Amino acid sequence: MNRKALFFDVDGTLFSETRRMVPESAKRALRLTREKGNLVFINSGRVFSNLGPIMELVEADGYLCGCGTYIQIAGKEVYSRRIPHDRGKAVKEAIIRFGFDGVLEGKESCYFQKGDSRIPKVRELKAHMTEGGHCSPYGWDEDCYEFDKFCVMADGLSDKKGLFDFLKEDFQVIDRGDDFYECVPLGHSKATAIEMVLERSGIGLDDAWVFGDSSNDLDMFLCVRNSVLMGKHDKVLEPYAAFVTRDVEEDGIEYAMKNLGLI
Repeated sequence: MNRKALFFDVDGTLFSETRRMVPESAKRALRLTREKGNLVFINSGRVFSNLGPIMELVEADGYLCGCGTYIQIAGKEVYSRRIPHDRGKAVKEAIIRFGFDGVLEGKESCYFQKGDSRIPKVRELKAHMTEGGHCSPYGWDEDCYEFDKFCVMADGLSDKKGLFDFLKEDFQVIDRGDDFYECVPLGHSKATAIEMVLERSGIGLDDAWVFGDSSNDLDMFLCVRNSVLMGKHDKVLEPYAAFVTRDVEEDGIEYAMKNLGLI
């Protein structure tokens, strides 16, 4: 049997967003497939600085972070792409000018504006990330850091056309629903990260498997035909799913891997 490469989204796939944990069944399944000689990679929209808890909960052969903007394999950084410093400054100014708020995400940390946001989802995210130790003391007014990607949230005062026109030259804006938008440098995605890893490991696309649940997983579902869709999922992925499994809380990872012969 050929060695396989398995790529797992985090939130809603490996990690339960309601229970804030990785099920023991998922940990067991990943361990067993690695014992068979298969490779396991975390492929997340989370940047490296926000992946710490997952790295402690599951063993993996590599981490593909920030929608392909940072890749680490076997403990070694093999790719890193940051938004150029001057462009990053212009992005911060534009987010404010067009009435948005959000979070700038980098390898070292994540950055919020200082003070309270008028947008409730930003306040909630900031509180959650601060509690987890993933929030930098530096705000958007400081100029001593760079970042890899960013997320913005909108409300009735936001000029979506204005901001998205400003970004279209060099960013892909992924609509995550509910006025939440993930912004990734063009030429980077979960699929480009997979392609780089497969080339380095000598594994073909036919032996690659992807597991996901949300709209930012679409690129990897388009890239890899062996695609496993979680029970609770964004409908945009349904046309590209080879196998639909149970929810993460219902041992969906282990259920799929048993049925597909991966453990």
